[in-house]
Order: sequence, then structure tokens, then C-alpha cells
Amino acid sequence: MRVKVNGRARPFRSVWFDAGRNEVALIEQRLLPHEFRIVATPDHRRTAAAIRDMVVRGAPAIAATAAYGLAQGAREFRGAGLGAFARHIRQVFATLRDARPTAVDPVNAMRQVQAVMAAGKTVAERQALALAAAEEFANQSVEECRALGKHGARLIREGMRVLTHCNAGWLACVDIGTATAPLYAAQAQGRSFHVFCDETRPRAQGASLTAWELAQQGISHQVIADNAAGHLMQRGEIDLVIVGSDRTLGRTGEVANKIGTYTKAVLAHRHQIPFYVAIPFSTIDWNLASGRDIPIEERAGEEVLGAWGIIQKTFGTKSSLGQRAYVRIANPTSGARNPGFDVTPAELVTGLITPAGIFKPRDLWKSRRLLGGPA
Repeated sequence: MRVKVNGRARPFRSVWFDAGRNEVALIEQRLLPHEFRIVATPDHRRTAAAIRDMVVRGAPAIAATAAYGLAQGAREFRGAGLGAFARHIRQVFATLRDARPTAVDPVNAMRQVQAVMAAGKTVAERQALALAAAEEFANQSVEECRALGKHGARLIREGMRVLTHCNAGWLACVDIGTATAPLYAAQAQGRSFHVFCDETRPRAQGASLTAWELAQQGISHQVIADNAAGHLMQRGEIDLVIVGSDRTLGRTGEVANKIGTYTKAVLAHRHQIPFYVAIPFSTIDWNLASGRDIPIEERAGEEVLGAWGIIQKTFGTKSSLGQRAYVRIANPTSGARNPGFDVTPAELVTGLITPAGIFKPRDLWKSRRLLGGPA
């Protein structure tokens, strides 16, 4: 994507690697849309913390970050013993894996890096192979998103009104996006349409990230409160829903995605509105047999009880103007429950947009060879 920085448009990826410094470079997503800043993580533990603390977010983006983090951790090793190196890599893998447990993409990405790295005969060879494999994963992820756009663009008709939930754009990927890929491809083909961005409480990724992306891209859009979607559907003002996924089960077609996705799927089914999920290959879990087995991340209650934003008005000193601040909005003595994801049953999903085409959820398993699954 091209981003306007200081009045000039420049191309950026959401994550990349600085081999000279052995650092992972990331767009600091928590500051958007108010500030565009690049941060660097100097070691694999800081990279894991960036994933956990949502400096970087979105399943494909944290997958690439984890792949780079594994290569980063491999390059941190000082020594020549393959046994000690293998133990070090297992620790690095676990640290990165545990940062965000619901998404399967980071595990799939790191396993891909490990498989390539195993061909090395020495520690130095394995370190070099790890970085090459991480770069290949990131580049492959971009091409998969490009293919998602190609296949999904035909769903976007002239004048259509499309609902999105959370952010599954280029910020959530390495580039282009999953749910946004068909939008960007349709725009490139000259079609006009309008996007409703669910705000996506409690982190408001739709309001802060998706809306920012669409504004950068010049796509007509409006932010809506999460609970407004049903009203718009009831009045015939939404024609299509496209979301991303953090884990889709290849055996059942169930979709784990940002909390509130299941609600939108139920509403879309009630109003006979097509509900599509855009997924790269790394999002497919070929092992789990039930959505109930997906680990659902429970995040801090403070996310629900308050909100982050930029101070625009002050009644005291002006020194705080423009600063990022947390504001408590809930009753002071109340606690909160904050599951980060939910699981949508396959029967509520119209189709899965993949790099290999659009599939019915129940057809994933029998099409697994086309989708990079087991034999």
C-alpha cells in the first residue's frame, strides 16, 4: 500500500526485516489513525511482546512477524553446537507462539521456517536459511492476498454496500489485505461502492485502522457502531459482508475471527445477505476437528472498561493536547469479560475466498490438496 507521510505517498509493508541490525520493523498500529510511526524490535522477546501487545495485529501480519522473529531468534544464537541451537529454537518458537494463541497463522509460518532451516548442516547455514524462509513466507503472503483480491473482486458489483468487521486490510497482512483485497481489486477495475466499517469494540480496529486504510485508498466509507449493522441490514442498506479470519478449520469450515463476527453472520443469515470470509492458506487449521477446541484469547478487562484516543480538548494545561490517553468509560467498581474472538459455524458462511478460488466451507477438506493441506 501507498501511505501519505508528510504529504508524500510512499509504499509500505506492515512488517519487514532489517538484517543488518537483526531487527523486525513494524508499523505501530496502536497509534493509528493519528500518528504513523515505524518501530523496531531488537530481539525475539520484544518481537513477541509486539505481537502480544498489538503493536502489530491481524493473523497474516503476526504470522510474518513470528516468522521474522524466529529467524531473528536464530540469528541471536552464539555458538556452533546444533543440539544447543535446537533447544534455543524451541524456546524462541514457544515464546512467539504463546504471544497470541487464537490465530494459527504464526505457528504455520514458523513451522514453514523450521522445515527449511532443517536442511542446514551448520548453525550458520540454518541461521541463513531461517531468514530466507521468513522472507519467502512474507512475499508468499502478499501474493496470496493478491490472489484473494482477484477471486473476490467479482463479488463486488457497481454501487454495492459492503460491511466489514475489524481490520483485515494491508495492516493486518504484509500487504494488500484479505477482506479488503477484493475491495482494492474492484476499485482498480473501476467499480464504485460504499463500505460500512464496524467500529469493532473494544479495540476499535474498524474505526481506527480499516477506516484509515480506506481513506488512504480513496474508497467511500462510513464507520458504524457495531450494533447498527442489524438496523442497516433490516432496511436493505447492506448487500454483502466480507470479513477475515484468525483460524478456519479445514475439517469443518468453522471460522474463528474477531469477537462480533458470529453476531454479524447470524444477522446476515437472518436477512439473506451473503457472508464471505477471506483467508490465506496460512489461516487454515487442518488438525482441529471442532471449533470448540480453538483457544479463545481472553484479553484484559480494561479494554472494555475504557478506550484509547488522542486528546483534542483540554480545560487545563495545553501540554497534553495531541497525546494518546486512556479514558475510563465504565462504572469505576465494575469488572469486565473480554473474549477476543468468537467462532462462526460453517452453515452461516456463504463462501471462503482463498488464493485458489472461492469454496463452500464444507468443501475445504475434500479440496485440501488445492489449498496446501495434507495428502
